[in-house]
Amino acid sequence: MPGLDPGIHLSERMDCRVEPGNDLFGNMRTDLFDFDLPANNIALRPVSPRDSARMLVVRPGAPVEDRVVRDLPDLLAPGDQLVVNDTRVIAAQLSGRRIGRETEPKIDATLIKRLDGSRWQALVRPAKKLSEGDVVRFGHDGRVCLLGHLDATVEAKGEAGEVTLAFTFHGPTLDQAIAELGATPLPPYIASKRAPDAQDADDYQTMFAAHEGAVAAPTAGLHFTPALKAALAARSVGLHRITLHVGAGTFLPVKADDTAEHKMHAEWGTISRQTADALNAARAKGGRVVAVGTTSLRLLESAAREDGTIAPFADETSIFITPGYRFRAVDVLMTNFHLPRSTLFMLVSAFSGLETMQAAYRHAIAGGYRFYSYGDASLLFRNDARQ
Repeated sequence: MPGLDPGIHLSERMDCRVEPGNDLFGNMRTDLFDFDLPANNIALRPVSPRDSARMLVVRPGAPVEDRVVRDLPDLLAPGDQLVVNDTRVIAAQLSGRRIGRETEPKIDATLIKRLDGSRWQALVRPAKKLSEGDVVRFGHDGRVCLLGHLDATVEAKGEAGEVTLAFTFHGPTLDQAIAELGATPLPPYIASKRAPDAQDADDYQTMFAAHEGAVAAPTAGLHFTPALKAALAARSVGLHRITLHVGAGTFLPVKADDTAEHKMHAEWGTISRQTADALNAARAKGGRVVAVGTTSLRLLESAAREDGTIAPFADETSIFITPGYRFRAVDVLMTNFHLPRSTLFMLVSAFSGLETMQAAYRHAIAGGYRFYSYGDASLLFRNDARQ
């Protein structure tokens, strides 16, 4: 677990998932969030420059607007405050083989959550080839890290293909070995179409990336460039950094028939006291909080008090936002286009209204907008009368 800033206190809400029976919660059928998406709407590479991506603007009670990301300064007001996620994606995709038995089958592992200095939770394939106590040696022939082979012992197995791996290295030494042996963990809807390559190491990282720990990119931040950042500053729009180490579970479709039956994976996040104070002061003067990405929004809402002010935060959050949730901290959301039946499409439906987002996505699909991590953006203004 990351070290704590001495100026930050653990959130009082250790588990930020809104439970059934709470007045913020709305149990809904998962199929309400389903839609058909043609394969040719899925982006396999980002556009260049990044801020030339298209952006669909969705305001309450108004027709949608087709814009581009570089228009963002014109769509915000002086005094508004952008909040970006400065997590950095690690090379979390590892390949190797089981050793120590008569056969040595190939094993692929995606690291999804750091447990301590030497242990990670991972999704492995094929999970049925591993048992507790097995050793997996990562690294292909002729490609081993400078420190030697990277070995891990299977410490525990879960029911959904996840295992606990105890590595022989620890701390920065383990981080170096993973960085050398691992590959960019592209989402399955991209990885199933093409293999990761050297270009992804840059493409799948935002310009704000600073603190290593994510296994998936905060994709709305991929649209930013130095030129866009400068234009926002010239517009007197503030920019603040928070950290949420995004896990692989964030982007998975919900398999339960009812949203109440879905369990979110916990992710570690931090908001400094300085950032919380700056956002609260700006909002008190009429400035809006603009979350860049659902990861930023989820962390801000996890740290928000009942009165809408933001508290310093250093904790895990598993907040699950569905229609019926009352937003406290975020006024505007910039985000990409999400998977059907995903927690993220549920979140944007909570923010702008389910019918509004269904209509917006129909417009986007018909208009050729590019979906998912490398795709286009949307800019959503909160609808407090959302249906």
